[in-house]
Amino acid sequence: MKKFINRLYIGLTTDDRGMELVQVAILIAIAVVIGLIFNKQITGFVNGVFKDLMHAKF
Repeated sequence: MKKFINRLYIGLTTDDRGMELVQVAILIAIAVVIGLIFNKQITGFVNGVFKDLMHAKF
């Protein structure tokens, strides 16, 4: 019984399946939060860039 519990514990602690999904979900959540916090600054920056591109004579 002790060997079974040890193998089960080792199997559960070394199982990394699904960690990439968790990492991607955390990164997406961070990007969304940053987007919500800096919404006005990002919008102003993008509008300024497009305004400059429209007025540029290239």
